[in-house]
Amino acid sequence: MGLSRTRQRPGRGDATYRGPVAVPIGLAGAGRRAQDVYAPALSACPDVDLVAVWGRSAPRVQQLAERHGAAPCERFEDLAERCAAIVFAVPPAVQQEYAVRAARHGRGLLLEKPIGEDIAGAEELTSVAVRERVPTMVALPWRFTPGVRRFLATDVPAIDPVGGVGRLYTRSHAPGAATPAWRLARGVLREQAADLLDLLEAALGTVVGLHAHGHQEGWVGIMLDHQVGRYSEASLYAGLTEGGDRAEVELVGRRGTAQVDAGAVAPGPYEQMVAEFARAVTEVRPHRLDVEHGLHLQRLVESAQSDLLLHG
Repeated sequence: MGLSRTRQRPGRGDATYRGPVAVPIGLAGAGRRAQDVYAPALSACPDVDLVAVWGRSAPRVQQLAERHGAAPCERFEDLAERCAAIVFAVPPAVQQEYAVRAARHGRGLLLEKPIGEDIAGAEELTSVAVRERVPTMVALPWRFTPGVRRFLATDVPAIDPVGGVGRLYTRSHAPGAATPAWRLARGVLREQAADLLDLLEAALGTVVGLHAHGHQEGWVGIMLDHQVGRYSEASLYAGLTEGGDRAEVELVGRRGTAQVDAGAVAPGPYEQMVAEFARAVTEVRPHRLDVEHGLHLQRLVESAQSDLLLHG
């Protein structure tokens, strides 16, 4: 860690990247999310050297690695040997298995949500990462938008909130959507609730109770009890066929109201997220949005899922 790196970046002629501290990072995954989100963000970040790519499709790995000037890896162990930290863009069961391996080898982890296939797997991963003291972060891109950061730092304290509402409406589960089958099978709660619950919690305090109703393949509502007597409502729907996606939170307090649009998340917030992850790796510390926070969010989502299935 803390190594100086000089390497040519693709598409920049003879220009070279000469960051004073470029953290060597590997990318686990070569699917659409790796291609469209993480590889571009890693390549654009001056604090990162994207050194290697691994995945289960050799042709995709080769293509993605060549596009970003990284080394293609046939084995996950080869990826881990080349880097100080690994960014995961794979399904939860795969992430759970390989992130545990990476943590045991002392590699930093940038994890997708949910961090594990189930609570038991998420707990195992968290336990290993904490025991090995590796730097960790969970991907919560809303938290890295300038609007959300201003909202939490300035707007929320200004109104002294007592409650609020959050809405997330998308086209991701609509007929014909280009969403992987494994994501569709998980339902709207497991796929999309974590970002919204995280933002409501950041604004109003830790969630201490919840009740969910609706249908896991349709509209879902969640009533949330926060610490110190605050309350909120979250609404999720992923079946839009027309119109744009919406992601917003509105609070009311003794001194007025505050609201934020969290929907515009690419590409800047991912670049900021990667930069903060690189800093955590350099300083050998967890980010505040670490693996334990990811486990907490997964427990909230699974509690809502169970409530929905039992009483929805």
